[in-house]
Amino acid sequence: MEVLVAVAIGAMTAAGIYLMLRLRTFTVVLGLSMLTYAVNVFLFASGRLVTGAPPILGSLDELSDPLPQALVLTAIVISFGMTALVVMLALSAYLNAGTDEIDIEKPGEQPETGG
Repeated sequence: MEVLVAVAIGAMTAAGIYLMLRLRTFTVVLGLSMLTYAVNVFLFASGRLVTGAPPILGSLDELSDPLPQALVLTAIVISFGMTALVVMLALSAYLNAGTDEIDIEKPGEQPETGG
């Protein structure tokens, strides 16, 4: 079970980084969301992967740690706010520039100078 979770976290992290390196803002937002999902699963898995164990009550050998669950809830709220901010920044950039490309200059073109 631990190997499956570790592979899933690695795959989500790799997909998130790949999507964040794309040239469109929509894929950057998707990559950011994928990275936050990977961090949430990592935080949740850090509290031991025990099925059916109560968070605090019970015998000492079958407890699951409630702190990672609280951290995941906090991380979900933070990632929702951060995603909303990035979406609004991307929308503002799209409305100002008329395109959703991150790098507006074409390869091989010289940047315009102000003089």
